[in-house]
Amino acid sequence: MVELIKIDNITQYNNLRGIETLHPLVTAIDVSKAKQLSPGRYQFNLYSIYLKEKKCGDLFYGRSHYDYQEGTVVALGPGQIVGIPNEAIVEAPRGWALLFHPDLLNGTVLGELVSGYSFFSYEITEALHLSKAEQETVRGCFHKVLHELSHALDKHSRKLITANIELLLSYCTRYYDRQFITREDMHKGIPERLEILLNDYFNSESPINQGLPTVSFCAASLHFSANYFGDLIKKDTGKSAQEFIHAKIVEFAKLRLMDHALPVGEIAYSLGFKYPQHFTRLFKERVGMTPVEYRLNDFSRN
Repeated sequence: MVELIKIDNITQYNNLRGIETLHPLVTAIDVSKAKQLSPGRYQFNLYSIYLKEKKCGDLFYGRSHYDYQEGTVVALGPGQIVGIPNEAIVEAPRGWALLFHPDLLNGTVLGELVSGYSFFSYEITEALHLSKAEQETVRGCFHKVLHELSHALDKHSRKLITANIELLLSYCTRYYDRQFITREDMHKGIPERLEILLNDYFNSESPINQGLPTVSFCAASLHFSANYFGDLIKKDTGKSAQEFIHAKIVEFAKLRLMDHALPVGEIAYSLGFKYPQHFTRLFKERVGMTPVEYRLNDFSRN
């Protein structure tokens, strides 16, 4: 098995790239002026954002293979593992890399917001594809961070650096929103596919054997990362993936409540709940009354 190389701090990463460390918690690199990473498996315990300005090799993320095309952005959160195969480096790369340690965000506005940038845990195959104009804007954000790092550190440095990183992440969010629209054909029918998946799930023995379907389970079944899938569903339906699943649970619950011979507890177990009270709580939250009240009001006969 290939040894896993853990990158725990900025200095360690800069040393691998042959780059001077200007700040202990953040680095911005023009990769055309840096050493290439050797083939291997790397775990980055840092936030990492890469802009590739031309096709320059392949990456592996989990079991997914990604052919790195021109003008793509990939963002990785701490703890994620990327593999660089021996044949990946076909020519000198061109682009930018921005890495920052989670400690950089302590006490900053970005520290309160960073968990909201779900693309840090997208699959590598769900990279952001930029137009020429978008590449120029993103490149400008990297330049701003590097410009700030090139100055002597002072009491304003952290605020200005994190503000510029936040600007970069905000542009990535905007461009992902655009990509969800412009790549609509690739994503077409995802809510319908989720509907079919859940129908098949609840019409089988899976709930009894496996429990309630999770967002992660549904995403993996449809070949997406959980966060990317959740964002797709939200933008397409206005509901979170969890809300979509809960609505389907209630739909099946109402159908089964029509059979007055079925105890509510048995219905709960048939839907994948470990405890009937959890089913009752969810049903009341969604319908405004408990399953028993629903039956007593004779809604199940309508």
